Amino acid sequence: MPEESLVERCKVTWEQTWGQTFAEYEQEGDLPDTIEDEDLRSAIHTSINSRTKTYRYVLPTQLISKYTDTELDAKCVQAKRGGPGAFDARSVAHDVIVPFDRAHHNVLGGSPDPYVNNPLRVEEISQAPKFRDKQKDKEGWDNLHLVLYTVQGTNSPDLTMRVLRQAQIEIARRLSEVHIVYPAPRRVSIKRVKEIREQYISTPSGGDRPQAIATALFRVIGRYFGLFTEVRRAKTTAADAASGQIADIECLDEQGGLVLAIEVKDVKLEISHIEEKLPRVREQSVSDLFFLVREGIEEDQYEVVQDTVRDEFSSGHNIYIFDLVAFADVVLSLVGEQGRGEFLREVGAVLDEYASPLSSRREWASLLRQA
Repeated sequence: MPEESLVERCKVTWEQTWGQTFAEYEQEGDLPDTIEDEDLRSAIHTSINSRTKTYRYVLPTQLISKYTDTELDAKCVQAKRGGPGAFDARSVAHDVIVPFDRAHHNVLGGSPDPYVNNPLRVEEISQAPKFRDKQKDKEGWDNLHLVLYTVQGTNSPDLTMRVLRQAQIEIARRLSEVHIVYPAPRRVSIKRVKEIREQYISTPSGGDRPQAIATALFRVIGRYFGLFTEVRRAKTTAADAASGQIADIECLDEQGGLVLAIEVKDVKLEISHIEEKLPRVREQSVSDLFFLVREGIEEDQYEVVQDTVRDEFSSGHNIYIFDLVAFADVVLSLVGEQGRGEFLREVGAVLDEYASPLSSRREWASLLRQA
């Protein structure tokens, strides 16, 4: 039988060590630090919570690799560096730490492949100018180097384990902040739902919050009225074309066919918003295109918008323009108390599923606690 690969061994070791650390953390509410040296402990804390998202993956990746195979060089990033202990850290990050991150509410930031990002396109974590000079966040780089240089220089399994444990404790502490519980009330009036929703989307979010509200709303519609079986949205940071979607939100039937497409606009609707969607709507033979708007139609474009809606109807495409608030109120009245409760819970699920900013998730949870 062939020997297990480094990635497979790291996966088993990570699951074992993290499982023990987190179980103890949950039982105790917190855990004592395992590193006495203040500078080293601070560097570990800062690295796991780095303002440079890519850096948050480095210690878990490098430390679990070193702990799993003591012959490896904790500072090495790319096997092509050569020399004693060289290995490919990207594989460990991609196949061990990234799946862990995804399964734990994107606690490290939700990067799909952190070691391909610019900060880690280097051969090792080193203070050599050819590596350090490439870093925008030099202070963050210095923290990573301090930890890994200490681990590799000492080359002690005991220290490696204590540093790994400290890094996992920091992740557990971070997880306690990003794992949000959404306490939806058992009963809620349509008036209170409207107040919560309006307070929530009044904060600018680049369209993320209105999209979350609309996605949850259409998922409830799908369940209660059987019009479609799946509702998916695109991330607000990616263009629809790049995501492969026609619109912000798509509703699909059991066969995966597109039933209707929804655009959510947090600004006044302009004719350009419609025109930029029409080519793909025609190409994909989409019959129904919704625009849910918060600010209405741009006043000097009202007539041309209506003309376009009429022309597209003649061509076989139904374009509907609704006020998001009014549309939501009608739907949530029809689905009753149970449906309104489902809607409130579904918003939280959508915020988690599409990795909305932590501030957005926390505020939704806070509003539900006040309901």
